[in-house]
Amino acid sequence: MMRARTKLVLLVGLLAALHAVVLLAGFFAPYDVEAQNRELAFAPPTRVRFVDQQGHFHLRPFLYPWVERPGTIGEFQEDRSRRYPVRFFVTGQPYKVGGFLTGRVHLFVVDAPARIFLLGSDAFGRDLYSRMLYGGQISLLAGLLATALSLGCGLILGSVAGFYGGWADDLLMRVAELFLALPWLYLLFALRAFLPLHISPTRAFLLVVVVIGTVGWARPARLVRGVVLTAKERDYVRAAIGFGASDAYLLRRHVLPQTFGVLLTQAALLVPQYILAEVTLSFLGLGVSEPVPSWGNMLSTLQQYHVLASYWWMFLPGLVLVPFFLGYAALATVLHERLKAAYL
Repeated sequence: MMRARTKLVLLVGLLAALHAVVLLAGFFAPYDVEAQNRELAFAPPTRVRFVDQQGHFHLRPFLYPWVERPGTIGEFQEDRSRRYPVRFFVTGQPYKVGGFLTGRVHLFVVDAPARIFLLGSDAFGRDLYSRMLYGGQISLLAGLLATALSLGCGLILGSVAGFYGGWADDLLMRVAELFLALPWLYLLFALRAFLPLHISPTRAFLLVVVVIGTVGWARPARLVRGVVLTAKERDYVRAAIGFGASDAYLLRRHVLPQTFGVLLTQAALLVPQYILAEVTLSFLGLGVSEPVPSWGNMLSTLQQYHVLASYWWMFLPGLVLVPFFLGYAALATVLHERLKAAYL
C-alpha cells in the first residue's frame, strides 16, 4: 500500500504540474485568446494525423484544414488538397508569464491559413483550447486568492476568539454562525445591483474574490479556534506564561504553528469550492465577462439551446475542472489523515 508521504508528494507534484500548464498558457496555447476567424465559427476539433490519404506514414504530425462543406452553412469538412505539418517550439506572438516575464516560444503551431483547433472553436472562431488555458488563469487565481483571504481572516479571528475567550469569543462565534448561514450567491446579487451595469473585468474579478473570500472565513475560524483552545492549555504554554511570555510570543511561538495543519487541509478543501464558485458566477454573468476568458463564461454559451444540442466540444471547459477537483479532494484526504495521526 502506498505510504501517506509518497501519496502527498505525488499529489502535490500532480497539482503543481496542472497549475504550471495554466500559468504557462502562452507557451502551450497556439493563438491569442481574442484572435477570431468568423469563417470557422463552431469548427469541430482538428484531427491531427500521421497517415495521409495515400496511406503514407509521417513522423511529423500534420492536419488537413477545415473548410465549409459546399452548399451548407456551418458544416465543415477536411480539405485534403494540402497537408499542413505541426511545427514545435516555434517563435511567434509574444505573451506574458505571470504578468511579468515575456515569452515568444510556443509549443506548437501550424502555418496560415490553416488553424489547429485541438478542442474546436467557439461562435467567433476563437480557439477553445487557447481560451481554456488562459481562462484557467482567471478561475484558478480567483480560487487561490479567495482561499488565502478566507484563511487569513479565519486565522486572525479564530485565534483571537480561542486565545482570549470571553466576550470576544462569544461575539466572533455568533458572527461566524451568521456567515455560515449567509447565502453568498444572493449577497453577490445584492452587491451587483448597486454597481454600474457594465464594469471592467478587473473590477468584476476583484468583486468575486472579495465576496467569496470574506463570506467563507467562518468555517476556518471555528476550526482554528478549537485548535487554539487546545493549544493554550498545554503544559509548555502554561510554563511559558509562568515565565512572563507575552501574548504575541505565545501566539507566534507556541499556538499558531499548531494551526498550520488545519489551515492546509482547509486550503485543499476551499480552493476547488471557490473555483466552482467563480465558474458559477461567471456562468450566470455575475463574474468576469467577455472578451476575457474564464471557465465560467466559456460555459455560458451552453445556455443557448442550439449550442447545447449541436456542439459537444463546448462542454470541454467543464471537464477540465475534474482533474483539479479530484486532485484537491485527494490532497485534502491525505492531509486530514496525517493531521489525525499527529493528534493520536
